[in-house]
Amino acid sequence: MTRPAMLSVFFGFAAVLSAAAALAAEPIELFNGKDLSGWDFDLAGQDAKMEDVWSVEDGVLKCAGKPAGYIVTKKKDYGDYKLELDWRWSSGKGGNNGVLVHCSTPRELGIWCKSVEVQLQAGHAGDFWVIGTELDVEKEQTRKQGRRHINLTDDSEKPLGEWNHMEIVCAGDTITVYVNGDMVNKATNVNVTSGGIALQSEGTPIEYRNIKLTPLE
Repeated sequence: MTRPAMLSVFFGFAAVLSAAAALAAEPIELFNGKDLSGWDFDLAGQDAKMEDVWSVEDGVLKCAGKPAGYIVTKKKDYGDYKLELDWRWSSGKGGNNGVLVHCSTPRELGIWCKSVEVQLQAGHAGDFWVIGTELDVEKEQTRKQGRRHINLTDDSEKPLGEWNHMEIVCAGDTITVYVNGDMVNKATNVNVTSGGIALQSEGTPIEYRNIKLTPLE
């Protein structure tokens, strides 16, 4: 093959890769604003149904908070991505909840699957809680309390009832969390790097919207 022909093939292949990368960077709507297609669930209690806890209204995903459990994406191999979502406390009072990333083994700890929890608890959004997993944060001697890894700031959340925005960037063995634009936590040496994505039901009504995932190039 002549050099011009080789260059033509090379640049053609590069263009294909570039186009594939561009397509890979398109956001994926994990929640379509209409129903829970694309999601599975696990709830405490043998008779509990998804619709007992989760409902959709006007593009908002509503969680009643009880019984405890979660919904999880049917796709279980998400890795290297930016996950974005909005959340708010809909009952006028804050509570406990979380986003689970790198989900795998069901009921690893009580009802909760093996995962890394990114905390949404009112006043503590951005804490990490490990559920059968391991990770490191800076200054662990002051920020690690058992399974909890305390965030860097507790003043990034909006008043109760207002929408908050969270970004979770999972890149290799690193997880970085932003709340309303502030970088609130960063984990390194995470011993799991892919899996499903789950939203908890943990006692208090909460709402979600604009749940989307953008693969990292």
